[in-house]
Amino acid sequence: MDEALLRSLTPGVLAILVRRGADFAAAEDAVQEALVEALRVWPADSPRDPKGWLVTVAWRKFLDATRADAARRKREDVAEAEVAPGPAAAVDDTLQLYFLCAHPSLTPLSAVALTLRAVGGLTTRQIAQAYLVPEATMAQRISRAKRTVSGVRLDQPGDVATVLRVLYLVFNEGYSGDVDLAAEAIRLTRQLAASIDHPEVAGLLALMLLHHARRASRTTESGGLVPLAEQDRSRWDTALITEGVAVLQRALSRDRLGEFQAQAAIAALHADAPAAAETDWVQIVEWYDELVRLTGSPVVRLNRAVAVGEADGPRAGLAALAELDPALPRYAAVSAHLHERDGDLATAAKLYAEAAAKASSLAEVDHLTRQAARLNTRNSRDQARNSRD
Repeated sequence: MDEALLRSLTPGVLAILVRRGADFAAAEDAVQEALVEALRVWPADSPRDPKGWLVTVAWRKFLDATRADAARRKREDVAEAEVAPGPAAAVDDTLQLYFLCAHPSLTPLSAVALTLRAVGGLTTRQIAQAYLVPEATMAQRISRAKRTVSGVRLDQPGDVATVLRVLYLVFNEGYSGDVDLAAEAIRLTRQLAASIDHPEVAGLLALMLLHHARRASRTTESGGLVPLAEQDRSRWDTALITEGVAVLQRALSRDRLGEFQAQAAIAALHADAPAAAETDWVQIVEWYDELVRLTGSPVVRLNRAVAVGEADGPRAGLAALAELDPALPRYAAVSAHLHERDGDLATAAKLYAEAAAKASSLAEVDHLTRQAARLNTRNSRDQARNSRD
């Protein structure tokens, strides 16, 4: 049984049922029943047209459920319009599912879970493991999301920006359990890029590929964080970098710049540098200027301050940082880095400790605590040496 084939066919089958008039929740249930039937039947009798087989069985399952539900007698006209079995239409409705799953009435977490379920073809158990929550909790979240979008008509162009944000959220979840969400996000974004010709879709795909290329070097064997400047660049995936740069160049040639393209351009400049010391920070600052223009995001300005500190010196970076709200996430960590580069180790150590207290992950807490300890040890040695002199 080719489970990858089943996963690839699932969104298209679901979209066909929705287009025929089934509400989302009922259609999703029917498709799941059809998949169970496929797992039982296909090993002994593989169909010539797998998608057509799934559509036929899922539609029958939906009709059976509709006829059996007395509360839905008003939908008997749907049952009367049963479509005869035959080859599935070549139309790809998957794109509509992306827009449905990224509906603005859903919370970001619910949109991500529904996308992984309906478009990604993951089971509720797999999604629950990825989010480290009980399966029952995730099942409730997905059920609420399905009820929310049931009856939503997709007769208007969807919001591509919302879909891309959902996919970016999936990517940033990284890896947990038996589901690699970063790889899953790349797979889904490739699928979206094949369905729609949009430079920002390509920009997001390029950004994911370029970030994913550095994955093997981002952590130590024990799970500790490795800063970009200290990563072993020989472990970067050059094939992914080459593909990401090519995708980005095609997108930029359209001259319709968006924030994901700008972020990908920054990632490409990091990937292009043979060593951290050879990074083109001046050009990176220019791309951050574009990002600020496009988004106005305080987080982008924070990252820009780091780039300014590398391009024009730590004092310039601290001046850029001074314009921002100290309550921003990672503000203390950035300030610590710039003060260390400026030679103020005592202040940097205090700021690293402050940043560690505010960090949201154990890996980040450990890294920042180690940075503070490293500078405190260095300060103690310097003071001891000065006293002897």
